[in-house]
Amino acid sequence: MPDNSPIELQIITPEGAKLKARVDEFTAPSVHGDFGILPGHRPLIAALRTGIVTFRSGSEQEQVAVGPGFAEIANDRAVLLTHAFCKASDVDLAAAREELREADQALQEYTGEPGSPEHGILIRRERWAATRLELGGEPPPPTVHTVHEFETFAHARYEDGAEESSVPSE
Repeated sequence: MPDNSPIELQIITPEGAKLKARVDEFTAPSVHGDFGILPGHRPLIAALRTGIVTFRSGSEQEQVAVGPGFAEIANDRAVLLTHAFCKASDVDLAAAREELREADQALQEYTGEPGSPEHGILIRRERWAATRLELGGEPPPPTVHTVHEFETFAHARYEDGAEESSVPSE
């Protein structure tokens, strides 16, 4: 049963801490669906997908967008590590619409290997633009992808000791 102590929520990007808040509860997007956290939650590690994190403190509810990453929850402390972060007040709807249009067009014209790192970059661009539109209050058109974001990140080839090229962040 949850206790009444707040959860310390932190969202960290390579540029540093983007959010530090004491919250009563939050939900976050994982690669297998959204998950919710209340005080007293058991320890958890999850892979994040691009989406919206919703958190509540008292009667105030807020939302922010995050890119793919990881979440660690333990002892009423949650740390979300991601390379992309956006507050609702920072969303430029016109720019997000244009980025979504460009990403959709690039995906339609893409002739390379599905699931490749290059394909993943296009998928992540599209999802990031669509998520920012949603955060700004304008639901994007529905899209269907059969590839998870994490499946498209470049990985080291351990059999010969070589590394594949890294995928640039958004």
